[in-house]
Amino acid sequence: MTRAVFLGSPAAAVPSLRALTGVAEVTSVVTNPDRPRGRSGTPQPTPVKDAAAELGIAVEQPASHLELLSALIGSGAEVGVVVAYGRIIRPEALRVPAHGFVNVHFSLLPRWRGASPVVRSILAGDDETGVTIMQLDEGMDTGPILAMERTTIGPSETAGELTHRLARIGADLLADTLPRYVAGDVEPRPQPDDGATAAGKVTVDEAHLSPLHGPDAVLRAVRAFAPRPGAWTEVEGERFKIWSAVPTDDDAEPGRITERDGRVLLGLRRGSVELLEVQPPGKPRMDAGAWMNGRRGEPAEWGA
Repeated sequence: MTRAVFLGSPAAAVPSLRALTGVAEVTSVVTNPDRPRGRSGTPQPTPVKDAAAELGIAVEQPASHLELLSALIGSGAEVGVVVAYGRIIRPEALRVPAHGFVNVHFSLLPRWRGASPVVRSILAGDDETGVTIMQLDEGMDTGPILAMERTTIGPSETAGELTHRLARIGADLLADTLPRYVAGDVEPRPQPDDGATAAGKVTVDEAHLSPLHGPDAVLRAVRAFAPRPGAWTEVEGERFKIWSAVPTDDDAEPGRITERDGRVLLGLRRGSVELLEVQPPGKPRMDAGAWMNGRRGEPAEWGA
């Protein structure tokens, strides 16, 4: 059985780790160091670290390039597998395993190279996306393609839901591709630069909604920024998150949130959307109708 080292951090990488254990001997797992989370600020392990402990696999958490290089050399792996590791792997590290590194990337490369391909695909209104298995090179998701699987993006699918689904697709595709790749039965094909797009990191500021946006843009943003960081605006001077919304043919005054026939409408310059789930400041997520009932149906000014 091929000896492999796995590099990954978030929950989306866990299905691929589990799948890898079925087709390779995973000698070690490399993940990000524990980081403070929650109000307590207590350092918490990554989901991949928790999964590795459950599987009985040794874990390395390098904090520098030299520590990563040492961990890779010590793993004795013949191939590396990377899924959302979150750190740059330098050329000298890429050369450590005899078969190099393969990456499970959640887009149809060369579209959406970079850190946030799922969010970018939804924001752009793409009809489909998928998973690409590729060889890592020194570029940003520019390596040769080994395998690809396409899937349609659901009209109401959030980034969190789509990421979960792509993680499962990617795990199955990895399990099918890696043994054939190591055996030399997969011919890597160069990745074209035509059609390449960049999927930069998501910022809180770009999740801000304005009454100047159109209904389609607002609906895409609500889906794309769920669960992180959450699409938001300001309602009467305080930050207000919108977690779920649907199209509507009704119009509402731009910059106002109003109730009509039991439905809560967010007024935009060119139409409106119906709010389903919201989060007022300092409160948990709640049904939009319940929030409006708490205001006794009083319209709210929004947008800043």
